[in-house]
Amino acid sequence: MSLIATDQLKIVIGLGVTGVSCAQLLAGKGENFIVVDTREQPPLLEQFSRDYPQVKVVLGPLDAQLLATASELILSPGIAKDDAAIVYALSRGALLVGDIDLFCREVSAPIIAISGSNAKSTVTTLVGDMAKCCGLEVGVGGNLGTPVLDFLQQPHKDVYVLELSSFQLETSNDLRASVATVLNITPDHLDRYDNDFQKYYQAKHRIFKGCKNVVENLDDVLTHPLVAKNVPIYGYCLGASDFKIFGLLNVEVDACMQEHLALAKQPLLATSKIKLPGRHNVINALAALAIGHAAGFEMPGMLQAIENFQGLEHRCQWVANQRGVDYFNDSKGTNVGATVAALQGLGPTLKADKKIVLIAGGDGKGADFDDLAEPVASFVKALVLIGTDANKIAASLGAVQIHYATDMQNAVLKAASLASSGEIVLLSPACASFDMFDNYQQRGHVFTDLARNL
Repeated sequence: MSLIATDQLKIVIGLGVTGVSCAQLLAGKGENFIVVDTREQPPLLEQFSRDYPQVKVVLGPLDAQLLATASELILSPGIAKDDAAIVYALSRGALLVGDIDLFCREVSAPIIAISGSNAKSTVTTLVGDMAKCCGLEVGVGGNLGTPVLDFLQQPHKDVYVLELSSFQLETSNDLRASVATVLNITPDHLDRYDNDFQKYYQAKHRIFKGCKNVVENLDDVLTHPLVAKNVPIYGYCLGASDFKIFGLLNVEVDACMQEHLALAKQPLLATSKIKLPGRHNVINALAALAIGHAAGFEMPGMLQAIENFQGLEHRCQWVANQRGVDYFNDSKGTNVGATVAALQGLGPTLKADKKIVLIAGGDGKGADFDDLAEPVASFVKALVLIGTDANKIAASLGAVQIHYATDMQNAVLKAASLASSGEIVLLSPACASFDMFDNYQQRGHVFTDLARNL
């Protein structure tokens, strides 16, 4: 249900893609608002000014007195809420919201909210595919793909499956998701949170506020929320299945034991039918099943979606085989936890005498790399390091063969020279890309092109 427009001033902070979508909604509702941006020349300014000449735009450092005149501040995810001007405005009574709250005010269909340090894009997409296979009209977006407010220009959906970042959750006060989950929590974006892991954890757990059903990862205690006792909780893990818990079960088939996804000790689907390699994709399938089950999806449709799922670009994506060496693009591995998951997923698929050559490095966003030591020791033959934090990564690891590269071309050539037939070259940087590339997509495309053209 839409709110009635008032003459109270609202201020959109940030003229990026999210800010523009918020402004479009407010303009369409006849709201009294202005837009501010810390940049003197935002890339979208010219187009926005043509489309909305009546909307005042204020550029430059945030003005605390101006912000304090607003009843509501609508903050873009890329701007930290602890900016002094924002803090002052909040102390004067302004309400802080984001595009997710604006969206929730406008829709009545159930929302499935998915967050986590890693795998959220894969699981969000798979849950969306499950909804489609069950015959539902579904909107899949948020931090992935379609910005949420764009859905308001589309036909009605039966359900929305939203990937939500910690930045988006910081300003989400009224989500009330039908199903909410945090898939996992490992240190990430600590540059945003003043190296305070607790702040990052608390931002993630805002997803559970007012939710109707919870899905938790029983292999990660940090995903367990503090919710009212009457809120149903579903679980998943790489251990045994049980009532309301998706897990694994070995079943004898044609005199051979085969591992199956299972619920309540009943087999559902052989894990061999999951097209994507690695244990991390088994846990992703279990997570998606638990989420879909909590949302009331039909089991046959969910299982069909898992069998059909081909994975996402830049997420442990197989891109080439050159002289018997498989090349995987995991450029979306922008934090340590993602790279650990990739190594633990792909490493066991190799023969005992075969290893991974890992290309890693970039901007570590203030994280340490100690958690890489164990999986690197277990599965990595050699490490090829690039980017700003190459030396920091090297200092965190033990006696592993380390090489340095000046750019991605040099890194791929070095990795190719180190890998033998039957082994893997994996790009999983454990870092952001902005020191060398525009974004992780560009980094992944460059790696893919180089691997395919060796």
